[in-house]
Amino acid sequence: MQSLPPSELKERVRSEIFARRDALGKEFRHEAARRIAEQALGLPDLRDITPVGAYWPIRSEVDPRPLMEALLARGQDVALSQILHPHLSWRLWQPGDVLVKGGFGVREPGPDAPEVFPKALLVPLVAFDRRGGRIGYGKGHFDRAIAALEAQHPVLTIGLAYAVQEIDEVPVESHDRLLDVIITEVELVRTTS
Repeated sequence: MQSLPPSELKERVRSEIFARRDALGKEFRHEAARRIAEQALGLPDLRDITPVGAYWPIRSEVDPRPLMEALLARGQDVALSQILHPHLSWRLWQPGDVLVKGGFGVREPGPDAPEVFPKALLVPLVAFDRRGGRIGYGKGHFDRAIAALEAQHPVLTIGLAYAVQEIDEVPVESHDRLLDVIITEVELVRTTS
């Protein structure tokens, strides 16, 4: 399997990890989102950063909404990603805002929501390793978004995942951006990036 190109390796990993993630029960995922939010709120690096970019959950990925609401409650701005393929834009969000169906069926703010440039990103993922390697959905949206934001200012990248999504080593390609921190329901992993 190691002789396969990174893109093919990633596809195989996606299939395996989707199955692991999808097998987690709804109650487990709900409790995991709460635990992940608690750990993220205790992260000193995130305490005074605003705005924080986030994502609206799809499929069985970690639900960042408890964390998003807690960040807002402590006075930080939160922005949701908006897909402008092949790029992402970030639009301010508040609970109760009307969201529209965007690219790939993701719920996102409409074009009238103010655009911002986050200094921290909550990043969805399919699989991760302890170096900060991440496999996403394969379109490269977050990798491009991180690179674009880093061209303006430093960006703290925080991957949100379940522990079952960890693998030994993510096949990293030149365009991939390593994450600074990964938070699961059981631990906070500071990467070596």
